[in-house]
Amino acid sequence: MKQKMRMAALLAGTAAVLALSGCATDMNQTAPAATAPAVAPAAAPVAEKAVAAAPTAKEFFIILPQSGRIHAFGESKNYLQFLANGEVALTRTQIGVGPKGETVVYGITSDDVKKNQPSLGELVYQDKLPAAADFHGEVVKNGRYYVFGDLKDMKAFASFGEVPYSYTDVGAGPKGETLVWVMNKDSYKKGRPLATIERFKQIRAAS
Repeated sequence: MKQKMRMAALLAGTAAVLALSGCATDMNQTAPAATAPAVAPAAAPVAEKAVAAAPTAKEFFIILPQSGRIHAFGESKNYLQFLANGEVALTRTQIGVGPKGETVVYGITSDDVKKNQPSLGELVYQDKLPAAADFHGEVVKNGRYYVFGDLKDMKAFASFGEVPYSYTDVGAGPKGETLVWVMNKDSYKKGRPLATIERFKQIRAAS
């Protein structure tokens, strides 16, 4: 009887040791690390394509002398030189292209010659270059300056010689000429064209 009791106690003790060993093993086990979801690389920013602004005409000048020839300039340097001297170094002539069949003489630059390309004056006169928002134009006729802020109005005047709306300053030109600030129905309502008047002065001051 005693021997059976010792055997039972021994078995019970062994079971307890095994149970404790199992617990220790379980406690030391480490759960597998969770796999982080793959992160897609950030897409590189798409560079916006630079859109070049369409070329426009900022200024245009026409001289209508009594000779019947029209002189046209796409920039002020040649224009002012012609006013001062009656000629410029480089020109390009087109016969019979004026509104009444006149010959048109364009003042051109050395860059126009080197590049073998039309001058700004040619492009504007031939309706191949639109006006900029801050366009400035001048027509010299019969000793008067007709000054424009609208290319359409300027071309209409150069073709037909009519000025439906304007403000006039007698004797206010560089050499005492009359200045006619040509307007249209819409611009006339806004009063005297102060920006155009200032631009007229700036062109002469920069020469």
